[in-house]
Amino acid sequence: MPFPDIVPELTDDLVRLRAHRADDLDRIVEQSHDPESLRYTTVPRPYGRAEARGFLDLIEDGWNDPRGRRYWAVTAADDPTGRYLGTIDLRPDATGQVAETGFGLHPDGRGRHLMAAALRLTARHFFDGGGRRVYWWANRGNFASWAVARACGFTFHGTLPDHLDHPDGRCDGWVASLVAQDPMTPRTPWLHAPVIEHDGIRLRPWRDDDGAAIEEPSQAAHLMPARSILRPDTFATWLQRRRESAALGSGVSWCIADARTDRALGEVLLFTVTGTMDGDHAELGYQVMPSARGRGVARTAARLVAAYALRPVAEGGLGLRRLVAVTAADNDASNAVLTGLGFAVWGREPATDVLEDGSVSDTLHWHLLPAADG
Repeated sequence: MPFPDIVPELTDDLVRLRAHRADDLDRIVEQSHDPESLRYTTVPRPYGRAEARGFLDLIEDGWNDPRGRRYWAVTAADDPTGRYLGTIDLRPDATGQVAETGFGLHPDGRGRHLMAAALRLTARHFFDGGGRRVYWWANRGNFASWAVARACGFTFHGTLPDHLDHPDGRCDGWVASLVAQDPMTPRTPWLHAPVIEHDGIRLRPWRDDDGAAIEEPSQAAHLMPARSILRPDTFATWLQRRRESAALGSGVSWCIADARTDRALGEVLLFTVTGTMDGDHAELGYQVMPSARGRGVARTAARLVAAYALRPVAEGGLGLRRLVAVTAADNDASNAVLTGLGFAVWGREPATDVLEDGSVSDTLHWHLLPAADG
């Protein structure tokens, strides 16, 4: 059968996938002018009706080729008109065993979980036809796209530098995949930083504009890993890494802000070195900018986050079983914070850092259990 009859309609209670139609053209143009579409896709610039007609021709050619790309128009299942809300595609390799997927929504379709439903339908269609694995790629930082892939059970594999083409230049690429036997449900948590306020301190999610408050660091270099330190010139990349950790379930970072002015004073975070924060344990970390030191900011922030981490899930906490921390033995201020919170030293690594004067510093390992566990 030629296009459009060859296109199998896929549907569930939320979404219906159908063949593209000529009357989709204007909405395809609208979608291609959307700032998010321009930011994260390779749609031509400028994009008008001629480009949309070319896209519809490309879609038809793909379906008419036995090994071509497969595109579906995304519509709402409860819309009898089948109004265009986006596009999803599968691009099988020569073997037909592995495919890549791509998708994009018109702004009218966002926030309704339509694309996750569409991805499950197309992936299942591919697997039912003998496919084995579907790959997802996205520009690094495209958290909306990752939210769709994550919801469908894709496993995140990593970031490849300068891997993807973009009209503004090569960019880093995220990659994840789904295999036929995977359950199409999230495999990792997406961690969020709830607002916690007490004693003049507000713990809240970081904002892009917090970069204006970041100060040059003044602590000794060996007290923290270099890439973890807040710096004015690297704040944007630092913040992206923190957001990536949250999206992958391996860490959650709060901005420590002054409760009166909401100005950033530092950071407190929970993280895991490997794996995800799945209710077992996490490491506590914190840093305060030079102008905020000596006011008990770190102590208050660490106390609030430690209590939240160890509080049972039923009571609004993370329900972790154990907190750990790592400090330099000569970091008197940080060690005093942990001691005040009830952390105990369980180990000491000798001569872990060589200082500028040639001397060496040991590392202390700390742990804290919920009070009920001793």
